[in-house]
Amino acid sequence: MAAKATSIDIAYRAGVSQSTVSRALRNSPLVSPETRERIKAIARELNYKVDKNASNLRTQNSHTLALLLCEDPTNDDSLINPFFLSMLGSITRATARQGYDLLVSFQQLSEDWHADYEDSNKADGIILLGYGDYMDYEQKLEKLLAQNTHFVIWGAEHNNKSVLSIGCDNVQGGVIATEHLIGLGRKEFAFLGGASSHCPEFRDRYLGHCKALKAAGLVVDKRRQIDAISTEASGYEAAQQLLKKGMVFDALFAASDLIAIGAIRALKEQGIAVPEDVAVVGYDDIPVASFANPPLTTVKQNTQLAGEILVESLLKLILGKEVSTQLIPTSLVVRRSCGAGAA
Repeated sequence: MAAKATSIDIAYRAGVSQSTVSRALRNSPLVSPETRERIKAIARELNYKVDKNASNLRTQNSHTLALLLCEDPTNDDSLINPFFLSMLGSITRATARQGYDLLVSFQQLSEDWHADYEDSNKADGIILLGYGDYMDYEQKLEKLLAQNTHFVIWGAEHNNKSVLSIGCDNVQGGVIATEHLIGLGRKEFAFLGGASSHCPEFRDRYLGHCKALKAAGLVVDKRRQIDAISTEASGYEAAQQLLKKGMVFDALFAASDLIAIGAIRALKEQGIAVPEDVAVVGYDDIPVASFANPPLTTVKQNTQLAGEILVESLLKLILGKEVSTQLIPTSLVVRRSCGAGAA
């Protein structure tokens, strides 16, 4: 071999991918010890020298951050939750103010995204944004930690305290939404949205909802909690399921605005008036919430502040500065869907 050996040559001799060679030469735990030693032996045989410019995420200074967006699966990949569009805008502006570029990627949870950015030296750190199924990517977060990758997630606090997370106080959001409806005289509540560890943000909203009900001496009827992902279609189907079960309720708290908008349509189709018969509150305060019919009362997440904190926290992590998980307070935006009129 007359030309200088490359990682492609090693990959060919070892019968593995080029990315596997890169990981093995960095002693990545994603590669088995046997494969690592075989690849290193071939590299020595070929007198391969690592390109010092091809450093990994821990040492690369590209002045670029990566935003990986993972959404709930839908039948139309062109649809993006408007809440995440707002977050994307805030993160982009916050990144620019810090003198960094932003690389945006829409990820399928089945892909090997947990290693791609570590190997490609495209970015200095990663922001993970999205709902998705938490249990699907929990192990991948652990692998990111094992690789010493700089990353921050938007959402609920992780069980592993080494995972840096920034999110809104979803328990508080569930409390203020439910307390508002109780204050309007509503007593029979339904909740649309997941309430399990698969969707910790929705779960925390439900826990806050239940906390407020118990504090008011009202019954928490688990039969009136129906799972839904954050789409209008899922909210519509969840509300239909609730009605088919014959559940009686005069208030509905949806884990997202999209779920709430779909639910309102289902209620209206059954001749149920909003807010006269059922008061409805959503979550997120997406732009379309104020144009819904009736305009939607909702829990607002401060996306501008969220974007700033996400970027600032990630840059501190990259620089080795002290940084910790944060919860951002929520607020209630009152519109006609709850029966109280505009604030």
